[in-house]
Order: sequence, then structure tokens, then C-alpha cells
Amino acid sequence: MGEAIGAMLASAVGIAISPLPLVAVILMLATPKGRANGAAFTAGWVGALAVVVGVVVAAGSSVGGGGGRPTWADWLKLGLGVLFVLMAARQWRSRPRAGQEAEPPGWMRAVDGFGTGRAAGLAVVLAAANPKNLVLAVGGAVAIATSAAGPGGKAVAAALMVLVGSLCTLLPLGAHLLGGDRAARPAAGPRSVPPNGPTRLADPPARGEARQLSC
Repeated sequence: MGEAIGAMLASAVGIAISPLPLVAVILMLATPKGRANGAAFTAGWVGALAVVVGVVVAAGSSVGGGGGRPTWADWLKLGLGVLFVLMAARQWRSRPRAGQEAEPPGWMRAVDGFGTGRAAGLAVVLAAANPKNLVLAVGGAVAIATSAAGPGGKAVAAALMVLVGSLCTLLPLGAHLLGGDRAARPAAGPRSVPPNGPTRLADPPARGEARQLSC
């Protein structure tokens, strides 16, 4: 089991430090239905990540068969590495040039009108359809599936991967729920109306930040 946990840890941490779900759940918590939307987003993220990891681990374990690491796993990891390089090159080429302002993703501007269903749906898209997170989830799950651990050890490693990869949503939600009014006031702060008129939900990301958040 230790081998399986060590093999997936880098992928799980990579998912956990992704800024996009962290920004999304904080914005959800700052909506009028903050607690419900934040909980729905977190549940959608955990559920989608669990499905991806569980399916890949189950499929990879059934294909693994004989002793030792299967050749297909090495080829798959090589392919995932090449995909990462291509995504990095695409992001670099599409970065805003000097003097250009990057537009924030559309969901950031519409988050105030989200209900629990749309919040959960956004989490599923960010967890399972975002290329970076999907590549990390598949890579970590393949590492678990091809490890020498037994079925029980693989199940524990998969559960830990989902838990670690979901810290980016679990920690803000936990702080909001446990902090009560103290956590709610900062989240609602940007929505207060100053003497000279209303403000927006938040300033748009600085040049280049919106482009980075969309990956």
C-alpha cells in the first residue's frame, strides 16, 4: 500500500494546488447562497474526481494481469508527459501580449446567479474536463493501478488521492462552515456598497491571470 500511496502523491498534490477550483469555491462561498453553493461545488468536485480515479484504477488493475509493471503504463505516462508539454506550449503561445487585457472566464462573471445545480456542474467540469486536472488524475490513478498493492491497498490509496486532491475545495468550505459569521463577513465584504456607488463582485484578473486560471 505504501508504494501505491507514494506513486500517486505527486499527482494528488498537483491537483490540490490548482488555483482554479480554489478561486471557484471562494467565489461560490461569497454568493447569496454561499453555504449551499459551496457545499454543492465541493460535493461535485469530490464526486467527479472519485469517479475518474475509481474508473481508471479499476480498469488499470484488470488490464495489469501479470507480474511487474505493464508496458502500457509506461507508454501512457510518456503520452501524458508529452500532453503536458503541448498544453504548456499552447498556453505560452496564447498568452496576452503587452498592452492586452485577458478576459476572465464567463462563469466568473455569472457566479452570483448560480444555484446548487450549476455550482455542482461547474465543479464536475473543472475536475473531470479540465485537461490539466484530468491528466494528473489519470496519471495518479494509473500509478495506483500498476503498483504491487493488493485490492484493499489500492482502494485506500485511491481514497487518499481523492481526499488530497480535494483539499483545495474542502479547506475553504470547512473554514467557512466552522468560522460562522466571522468567515461569512469577509466573503460578503466585496459586495458592500461604498458611499460613491456600487462595486463589482471583484476586479477582473490582472493581465495574464485570467488566461492562467482558464487552464
